[in-house]
Amino acid sequence: MANGDEVSNNRILFRDYISGFPKETDMILSTSASIKLKVPEGSNSVLLKNLYLSCDPYMRGRMTLSDSYVAAFTPGSPITGYAVSEVLDSGNPNFEKGDYVWGFAGWEQYSLIKNPDPSSLRKINYTDVPLSYYTGILGMPGMTAYVGFNVLASPKKGESVYVSAASGAVGQIVGQFAKMMGCYVVGSAGSNEKVDLLKNKFGFDDAFNYKEEADLTTTLKRYFPKGIDIYFENVGGKMLEAVLPNMAVHGRIPVCGMISQYNLEKPDGVHNLTQLVLKRVRMEGFNVSDHFHLYPEFMELMKQYFMDEKLVYVEDMVEGLDRAPAALIGLFTGQNIGKQVVKVSHE
Repeated sequence: MANGDEVSNNRILFRDYISGFPKETDMILSTSASIKLKVPEGSNSVLLKNLYLSCDPYMRGRMTLSDSYVAAFTPGSPITGYAVSEVLDSGNPNFEKGDYVWGFAGWEQYSLIKNPDPSSLRKINYTDVPLSYYTGILGMPGMTAYVGFNVLASPKKGESVYVSAASGAVGQIVGQFAKMMGCYVVGSAGSNEKVDLLKNKFGFDDAFNYKEEADLTTTLKRYFPKGIDIYFENVGGKMLEAVLPNMAVHGRIPVCGMISQYNLEKPDGVHNLTQLVLKRVRMEGFNVSDHFHLYPEFMELMKQYFMDEKLVYVEDMVEGLDRAPAALIGLFTGQNIGKQVVKVSHE
C-alpha cells in the first residue's frame, strides 16, 4: 500500500449521553469513514495505527454531561481513551515513523493526532514486555497504583492493607506493591475465580468474595482484628461504609475510584463519616494526571521489578474493534478477569 493512500477507518462512535447503566447500543460501529495514510503537508500531526485500546471505569463518567475530571464524549464522534499505537507518519519532531507510543487516541483503526501534547502521547522506549502492558501496568493504571499507594498512602512495613476491586487493572498492582513493602494484604473481588487469582497468583495474604458476605463490616473485622492501616478505595458505597469503622487510628484511604456508584442515578450515601474524626483517618481523592511528572521514576522502578521477576500481571484481551463496546460494558458487571484490553491490529 503506497504512503498517502486512502483506506477505510472503522470507528466506534458514541451515540448520545446516558443515565443509568451503559449498554452496547450506546456505541455504534461505523464502517463508512476513510483516512489518508499521510499527515497533512507542513503539519505537526502524527498518524497512528492503533494496536490496543484500554477499557477503564472512568470512561463511564464521560458518557454523561457531568463534572467529570475528563471531558465528556461527543455524540456522533469516536469514543476516545488510552491506547497503544504505531506511528505510520509524522510531521512532529518528537515522533518518527515506526515509533511505538501510548496515550490518548480514538476508538478507531487509525488516528490523526494534531499537535500532540507530550503528556498525552508518550514514546515507548522499554520493550522487554508486551506492548499491551502500556494500557495497564506500565500506563495509566500502573501509575494510578503507584501514586495512590506508594506516594499518597505512605505505607510502612508491617501495616495492614485492604484493596477492594482487587483483581482489576489497578488493584492487582496495588496488592503486589504492598506485599513487596512487607505489608499484610487482603483483597476483595466479585467471584471465587478472582479470589483464587488474588491468593494464588498475585500473592495476597487473603481474599474474599464480597457477594458471599452477608455483613461486610463483620467480615472486615474478621480479616483485620487490629484495624486497617491503608484502604485502597476502588468501590465506594456500602463497601466504604463497612471499612470506616474498621480503620485503624491514623489510617489512610487513597480514593482511586467508586465503581459501585458510577451507574446509579441516586448515589448511595455513607452514613458514618464521623469515623474519620474518631480514628484520625486521612481520606484523599486523587487524579493520576496530576502526578505524571513522577512517570520516569515509576518506570525505573517497574523495569527493575520486571527484571527481578517480582511482578505478575493478568490481562483480559478481546480481539477486534467491534468487540470494544461489550468489553467496556463488562467492566461494570465484573466480566473481566484482570485488565480489560481490546486488540485492534497486529503489531
